[in-house]
Amino acid sequence: MIRKASRGDVPFLRDMVRHAYYWRWSVPETADVPASRYVEGWGRPGDRGLIVLDEGFPVGAAWYRLFSAGSPGYGFLDEETPELTIAVVPSRRGRGLGDQLLTALLDQALEDGFPAISLSVEKDNPALHLYERLGFQPVKEMDSTLVMRAELESS
Repeated sequence: MIRKASRGDVPFLRDMVRHAYYWRWSVPETADVPASRYVEGWGRPGDRGLIVLDEGFPVGAAWYRLFSAGSPGYGFLDEETPELTIAVVPSRRGRGLGDQLLTALLDQALEDGFPAISLSVEKDNPALHLYERLGFQPVKEMDSTLVMRAELESS
């Protein structure tokens, strides 16, 4: 089941930011995740998120938010293109939940009137294949990271 995220989900969204980066880290406690930039003041214009539940418990989230040029996210393209964050807890990965979340969120972004959405991903992240399959294409490359953009179209 997928439901909309609310302000009450901010602690879970913070955890999901850490999971989005954790796929690589061996010692996550020492990593500096700028979680606040992706969830601080949740509910502002341009914020939209979805939570996936498994047996009634939240196990993943996907959301987007608009950033300003003065305070951009890692996948920032411009002030009109929301940036995506997505994560599923490690014990629930590989079950298609990320695909379901991302597909639903892309549909939501289209419904909200956004023509495109962006994200940042490391080149060796296994999720890169999911992003490519759902229409994301690289638009910037920085060392080991890609910024990708998906054009949203109604079907």
